Amino acid sequence: MLAIKELYKEQLENWPLVTTNYAQLQSAIYREFVFEGFTVKAQFNPERIRSANAKVDAQSVQQRACFLCPANLPEVQKKIAYPPHYNILVNPYPIFPEHLTIADQRHLRQSIEGRAEDMLRLAQDLQAHILLYNAPESGASAPDHFHFQAVNKGCMPIEQDITEAGNKLLLKEGKEGNIYCLKNYLRTAFLLESANITWLQENFKQILYTMNDLHSGQTEPKCNLMLWFENGTGHWVIFPREKHRPTAFYETGDAQLLVSPGIVDMAGLLVIAREEDFEKLNADLIRDIYAQVSISEEEAQKIKDKLKCTQEKRAVLL
Repeated sequence: MLAIKELYKEQLENWPLVTTNYAQLQSAIYREFVFEGFTVKAQFNPERIRSANAKVDAQSVQQRACFLCPANLPEVQKKIAYPPHYNILVNPYPIFPEHLTIADQRHLRQSIEGRAEDMLRLAQDLQAHILLYNAPESGASAPDHFHFQAVNKGCMPIEQDITEAGNKLLLKEGKEGNIYCLKNYLRTAFLLESANITWLQENFKQILYTMNDLHSGQTEPKCNLMLWFENGTGHWVIFPREKHRPTAFYETGDAQLLVSPGIVDMAGLLVIAREEDFEKLNADLIRDIYAQVSISEEEAQKIKDKLKCTQEKRAVLL
C-alpha cells in the first residue's frame, strides 16, 4: 500500500521519537542459537523495556490512559483509517524496520473473537507484511484496547523454518489446505496453509474452539498468532500458550531474566531489553523459557486428537 510508505516517510521525518528509535534499530545487536532443524535469534533492544516490563494486571491498566485510543495519541502521531474501524499507526518502539500497530478506533478489549476475517483481509492487503496478534496474558501490552501489529517479511526465523519439510508433521490433509504441527520446536505451533480464504477462516476457528474447550472459563485461550500470504498461499501460525511470562521474570537480582514473550519471541526472535539478559542468554535458558510459556506436550496432543476426531467425523458425514 502506497499510503503506508508515505506514512513511514512522514513519521520518520517529523516525529523525533520515531526518527531516533528507527535509526537506533539499524545498529541493533543480534545473537543466533542453532537447534536441530531451526534457529532462534536474540535482539538487544533497550527501547522495548516498556513492553517487556509492562504492567498488564487489571488495576494497572485501569489506572493509566489508553495509549491506543485516538483521543490520547500524540499530536505528531499520524494515522491511516482502514475500514471499517481501524487506524494504522507507525509503532514508535520498533522491533523491525517496518513496524505498524493496527488499532481499533473504538476502545474494545483485546479479543480475537469475531476478528478472523479482519486479520485475513489485512494480511491480503498488506502483502509486504506479516500480521501479528497477542492475546491477553500472552504478550499484549495493551489488553484493554484491540490491536494487531504488522511487520515486514524476512525477519523472523519461523518464516524459514516452515519451508523445511522435516520440521512439519501433517495433521490434516485436504484438497483446499493442510494443517501441520511443527516438530521438536521447543514450543507448540500449529500451521495452516491454504490459498482458500474460507478454508483458512473455518479451520482457524476450529483450532481456536478446540483450544477453548480444553481451557473452559477463559475469555479466550492464551495464544499468539501470525498470518501472511506468499504467492497466493496463506500461512497462519497459532502458538497455544500456558502462561504469560516465565518464572525468571519475577525473580530478583542475578536470577531475574526480563523476558516477556509475545508473538515475535514465539516466532523465533527473542527481544531482550537489558544487556545483562542478552549476554547471559543460552540454549538451555531458551529451552526453559519456551517450555514454561508454551502448552505441554500432553495438552498439545489433546488438541491434535480433537482435530483428528473432527476430521474423521466430517469424513463419515461426507
